Amino acid sequence: MGETVFKGKIVHCPVEITLRVIGGKYKSLLLYYLTEERVLRFGELRRLVPLASKKMLTQQLRELEVDGLVKRKVFHQVPPKVEYSLSLRGKSLNSLLEAMSAWGVKHAPHYREKKAGPRI
Repeated sequence: MGETVFKGKIVHCPVEITLRVIGGKYKSLLLYYLTEERVLRFGELRRLVPLASKKMLTQQLRELEVDGLVKRKVFHQVPPKVEYSLSLRGKSLNSLLEAMSAWGVKHAPHYREKKAGPRI
């Protein structure tokens, strides 16, 4: 591929582009849950990703929307209702997310923290 500019930064390979798009504190989790559930409301996403602040979750969802991976549907009602789902481009990540999930399941035992033994 050679060097190219993506979002104002030089990238050296296609993997780097993928990581720039789906990388982020909670983006891969959001994409995973949207793959599993199809459509989720903001409150449901907050419950699924409890460590994310409301501001961070909003920011990550907006970035995914700008990158064309997530669709945001606003219902004009009181109280406001917003639903998120994967766009066609977002759905194209399904096999990648499934592979990442399988890798995580297979290798989780290696990365689990060991209980600390007695200290002397």
